[in-house]
Amino acid sequence: MGEISCSNGITDKNGVDGKSLSLSGYRKSCWYEEEIEENLRWSFALNSILHTGETPYQDIALLDTKPFGKALVIDGKLQSAEVDEFIYHESLVHPALLHHPNPKTIFIMGGGEGSTAREILRHKTVEKVVMCDIDEEVVEFCKSYLVVNREAFSDPRLELVINDARAELESRKESYDVIIGDLADPIEGGPCYKLYTKSFYESTVKPKLNPGGIFVTQAGPAGIFTHTEVFSCIYNTLRHVFKYVVPYSAHIPSFADTWGWVMASDSPFELCAEELDLRMKQNMKGENKYLDGKTISSASTLSKAVRNS
Repeated sequence: MGEISCSNGITDKNGVDGKSLSLSGYRKSCWYEEEIEENLRWSFALNSILHTGETPYQDIALLDTKPFGKALVIDGKLQSAEVDEFIYHESLVHPALLHHPNPKTIFIMGGGEGSTAREILRHKTVEKVVMCDIDEEVVEFCKSYLVVNREAFSDPRLELVINDARAELESRKESYDVIIGDLADPIEGGPCYKLYTKSFYESTVKPKLNPGGIFVTQAGPAGIFTHTEVFSCIYNTLRHVFKYVVPYSAHIPSFADTWGWVMASDSPFELCAEELDLRMKQNMKGENKYLDGKTISSASTLSKAVRNS
């Protein structure tokens, strides 16, 4: 659980769950603190607490932080921050859409904040994006407060569905060129755990991919000490379902760690850095802040310790 602590010595342990945090009596020097692991906490100074709320599924807060700008916190965990969310979302979306020769139809599992859809909609070939998130209140919250994604939410190519991602995928008759998993980490007993299993990938995701289709998912922390939490497990699970599986990672400052993604397909990933750059130039609107061909190619070069696990 994240905590808000202020200069008057008061710590609000429910500070991001919408129950007891308020702007009244707000002090100059307030900090957000999150437990990364036992004996290790990550904290940063706040300018203000912009909004808190509670949905049937989770607790939400929007914080204005001094080092990272606006930060979205769900269930006491930082989800994205204004100054560096582009690293996460460019890495999640563009490698798969660039490796696919002609991505037209995309399905997003989760992605309620809208940033994943925003990046997908920069690709000129894309005709339809289905974004399926279970929590309507989070989606409406992000529509209201995350100005950077308002254009994406109003794009006619985006179909927003409020439902469980598994149920929605299974009920749909159409298949997709790319399926993207932008869900919370698969903590055992957590709400997303069943959406990271071999049976789900095998019986639900893979049958909904068009020939040559690509599946990509966020895969949790991928640092030297944290990659065994979920990153290695997700990679090894997908290896039993798809012929070609590529793990890759990038450092995200606001997460205080390296983050991982895994891309999988039954078609090989053969593009070199120069070919990826050419596809970006031809097929995408605007410039990436983080990714280019060399960055994508080098992102899958993992350290010895991570490779071995």
